[in-house]
Amino acid sequence: MNLAGPINDELAAWDRDCLLHPTTHTANHARGDVPGRIVTGGKGVHIEDRDGNRFLDAFAALYCVNVGYGRTEIADAMNDQAQKLAYFHAFAGHGNEPAITLARMIMDRAPEHMARVYFGLSGSDANETNVKLAWHYNILRGKPEKRKIISRWRAYHGSGVVSGSMTGLKAYHARFHLPLEGFLHAATPHYLRRDDATLSEAAFTDRLIADLEAMILSEGPETIAAFIGEPVMGTGGILPPPEGYWGRVQELLDRYDILLISDEVVCGFGRTGSMFGATHYGLKPDFMTIAKGLTSAYAPLSGSVISQRVFDVLMQGSDDFGALAHGWTYSAHPVSCAAGIATLNLVDELGLLGNASSTGPYLLQRLRDAVGSHPNVAEVRGVGLMAAVEFMEDPGTFKWFEPPMSMSGKISAAMLRRGVIARPMPEGDIIGFAPPLCITPQEVDQVVEALQGAVQEVLG
Repeated sequence: MNLAGPINDELAAWDRDCLLHPTTHTANHARGDVPGRIVTGGKGVHIEDRDGNRFLDAFAALYCVNVGYGRTEIADAMNDQAQKLAYFHAFAGHGNEPAITLARMIMDRAPEHMARVYFGLSGSDANETNVKLAWHYNILRGKPEKRKIISRWRAYHGSGVVSGSMTGLKAYHARFHLPLEGFLHAATPHYLRRDDATLSEAAFTDRLIADLEAMILSEGPETIAAFIGEPVMGTGGILPPPEGYWGRVQELLDRYDILLISDEVVCGFGRTGSMFGATHYGLKPDFMTIAKGLTSAYAPLSGSVISQRVFDVLMQGSDDFGALAHGWTYSAHPVSCAAGIATLNLVDELGLLGNASSTGPYLLQRLRDAVGSHPNVAEVRGVGLMAAVEFMEDPGTFKWFEPPMSMSGKISAAMLRRGVIARPMPEGDIIGFAPPLCITPQEVDQVVEALQGAVQEVLG
């Protein structure tokens, strides 16, 4: 396997000289200090680069290529739509057939109390929309002071100004003047990292809820518009919620008239084994944020799914004040919506929710069997087809490796040399797995064997 980097030709030079990559060490890339990778193709759970390497992608790119690579059904649907109508805007009530059809498909799959979907292009902009609509909702109700947003540390909700303020990863705040005023962060629901090792999981949940209520009361419930959370925290470490957590959060928000935004960008469309994370944990959100799995990233598309009680207020507001002054040029883009229709049809036809429900536990058990007893493994966790292995220098005394990510980066690199892509998560020494939902048990075995070999190589 050739991992030295892309062929050093004109295309590689253009990549260094012209393209500013997201979440990349800018100087290293521009100088060519670290090899990049130019990806040329993909099929199923595998991608290929132009150096001839073939990798099993155990992270579905960025948790998003749920139906797998190379699905001609999606490409053909996009091509057909582009030839008929590549674009027309959705302002002033203009519609197009793919957007209307996809909206109906989403509402058929969403919890019954959800009423409408507003289309955007990314999870970040959908979260911006949800916050803006939460503010608008409270202004229309005569409660303009309800504008603060509570998120959680280690959450990821995007990298815009509002969405980045809600994100609870400090790298997304430092040197960006973020978070904005009025964006608060509650504790991370990570039982392994509790500050009192004697706490049971139920007692840990009690503490999280007590701390959240204390924050609400300290700030004033009359000032708080919404609480946003991923049903399973993703980028923060793939953290299934502790026992009883979401039911208790829902009760608290209902008590204090605080809206719930369920960020389903990662969990939505089958990742947990249920259609949505909110469904999986019995939540009744006021907004749901959808993206990634909506088109399996074959085209940019996101959605803000709005509950009936919010929509009723928006309806009355438009009667009183006119058109809703919020819109994106590419909202309800017909080609992207055609990709969404084809994707959701494939999710159904391929039985991907069922595969996540059956192959996910197999992945988790194989990980536990392979590395769970290693002296540097603190925890193997997961739900559906999301899993993580967390490493510590000494799990018995909760001693972390220093600096953070020093081991996970080495382990992921060793896995790459074995032909498997896994993700070192951004806080701590955590390796994350979120493969395409079409992965087979045999392909899971390849992933686990690569991890086992990498751990042996790096940690002994």
